[in-house]
Amino acid sequence: MKYSSLSETKNRLSALIDEVREGATILVLDRGLPVARIEPVVGGTPGAPGRLERLERKGLMRRALEPEGSAMPLRRPIKAKGGASALAALLAEREDGR
Repeated sequence: MKYSSLSETKNRLSALIDEVREGATILVLDRGLPVARIEPVVGGTPGAPGRLERLERKGLMRRALEPEGSAMPLRRPIKAKGGASALAALLAEREDGR
């Protein structure tokens, strides 16, 4: 549980409400005495409805184009031809001083 003074709550109400939407509970104190508690109305689960929309509007994320659970098919790793070695190439590069 987070604590917030009355003046801090007035000044940062929007930010505190965002925290509550994410599941936090905030106890509001007036001169050190608890006077109110701000808590989520719907269960307080992280990722509550509206959070993804806010992140999209802020440009902090984009939703996947594919539906959830449709993973990319796995492919076998590409093998080097003719016995080439990434380690040998790295060591050669270090010896050349590049």
